[in-house]
Amino acid sequence: QVQLVDSGGRLVQAGGSLRLSCAASGRTFSNYAMGWFRQAPGKEREFVATINSSGTRTYYSNSVKGRFTISRDNAKNTVYLQMNSLKPEDTAVYYCASSSTYPATTTTGYTSWGQGTQVTVSS
Repeated sequence: QVQLVDSGGRLVQAGGSLRLSCAASGRTFSNYAMGWFRQAPGKEREFVATINSSGTRTYYSNSVKGRFTISRDNAKNTVYLQMNSLKPEDTAVYYCASSSTYPATTTTGYTSWGQGTQVTVSS
């Protein structure tokens, strides 16, 4: 399996932008599709975005489509989540995860997870 470390979360004002990063190590990163999920307090972990192994295809949840962009750099073993026009309802712990299939939109489709990074959007 691949090991994942999330980073980049912080406090940001509504309307602002933030970029999350997820660094991978272990097995060949470029063999895996990658995804981002988020979990707000008292809520289930929800799908945000996914990207295929080569980075040529992406898929988003309706709640973030048009505001968030997932990308990856296979040379750097890193996947990113660029978040623009942030809203207070985007506040959550964000997790990256790896999958052997694309597009996987449920947590059961992912085998390795990062530790999470907190994003807080103030109004």
